[in-house]
Amino acid sequence: MSLPRTTAPTPPKVRLGLRENLAQFSLLVLVNAFVGAMVGMERSILPALAEQEFALAARSAILSFIVVFGITKALTNYFAGRLSDRWGRRSVLIGGWLVAAPVPFLLMWAPSWNWVLAANALLGISQGLTWSTTVIMKIDLAGPKNRGLAMGFNEFAGYFAVAISALATGWIAAEFGLRPYPFWLGAGFVVFGLALSVFAVRETREHANFESKLAVSAETLSPRDVIVRTSLTDPDLSSVSQAGMINNLNDGMAWGLFPLLFAAAGLSLRDIGILAAIYPGVWGIGQLFTGAWSDKVGRKRLIVAGMWLQALGIGFVAFGGAFSWYAVGAATMGAGTAMVYPTLLAAIADVAHPSWRAQSVGVYRLWRDMGYAVGALIAGLLADRFGLTTSIGAVAALTFLSGAIVAVRMRETLSTVAQRHSRDGGHHSLG
Repeated sequence: MSLPRTTAPTPPKVRLGLRENLAQFSLLVLVNAFVGAMVGMERSILPALAEQEFALAARSAILSFIVVFGITKALTNYFAGRLSDRWGRRSVLIGGWLVAAPVPFLLMWAPSWNWVLAANALLGISQGLTWSTTVIMKIDLAGPKNRGLAMGFNEFAGYFAVAISALATGWIAAEFGLRPYPFWLGAGFVVFGLALSVFAVRETREHANFESKLAVSAETLSPRDVIVRTSLTDPDLSSVSQAGMINNLNDGMAWGLFPLLFAAAGLSLRDIGILAAIYPGVWGIGQLFTGAWSDKVGRKRLIVAGMWLQALGIGFVAFGGAFSWYAVGAATMGAGTAMVYPTLLAAIADVAHPSWRAQSVGVYRLWRDMGYAVGALIAGLLADRFGLTTSIGAVAALTFLSGAIVAVRMRETLSTVAQRHSRDGGHHSLG
């Protein structure tokens, strides 16, 4: 008697594109909203906490939590790219949420400022792992045609959540005090983000492997080569890296100094919370449009215009002196950042080959988020020496200069996508 013949199960199809991967893409957008909300819970209240509960007077000391956050997040970004290639994107994402779990409780019960610094070290590691992998996973799923749109949705979710979280914690702090109630929101964010990542998110590394096979030419680089190319030698990748660093330099300054400037102008915690939400709110919503816009008009012009618009917005805040001018400046800065943020990520994905793209994204994000530390350090030292207005004005000048560097050195990268995938006949599936 012969046994029935069995056949190996057919592997699931791998398809590139937003429509083809809509369910997983939407889920990752939601996960990244919880990632961004973890940062937002600190945005409007931590500088006030430093002054009121820990009696820190020096601006550089108050901004030390951003320095710690920026350094740990930047370094973790680089390793997240490499680890996601080795262990898979989903595993790194889950690990990032586990690192975040103690953060709200450390902030609630911190008996000294060193506990706050330790919490921000863990937050930086967590953000490097979780945000980096959601970026890489969305790039994997989107394929070459809609990267700008994909990054727009990703960054919208993250930074709109920053705004909502900042607004909520500012209101809670004004009503019930700086601790512990605002940080209970963070505990909820960890629970939901971790649960979605464990039970619903699927691995996307096979999508990157498939796209690599579609590319016209194979390309293998060592980790050292990826660092050098992304940081220095490639005019497009290195221009993007420096623009990302200056972008987050001014964001680190805004995070640390804007609440102090607003408080010095006599604004309440509730008003400071509103202003702290306007900037990431405009930034987040704007990315729904600017990411897709860069897919049509190209990356370079949006990056240059966005950096210069940021500089203008920072100037409005520095010299405004009233709530209305602060609001206009925050909105202008948010609009400029919306033009820049998803476009920089899309440009990296345009240029980097799929075989080393995750590592290049990690290097870019290392430089970009090191801007938090550099910005907080420079802004704090300048504020202690020359005052808040001069410090903020200096950051505006640096931001304008960064846009000029992109205008002179960077080439348009959108055409690279068509060149690399010229042999792909538009059918993005693999059985």
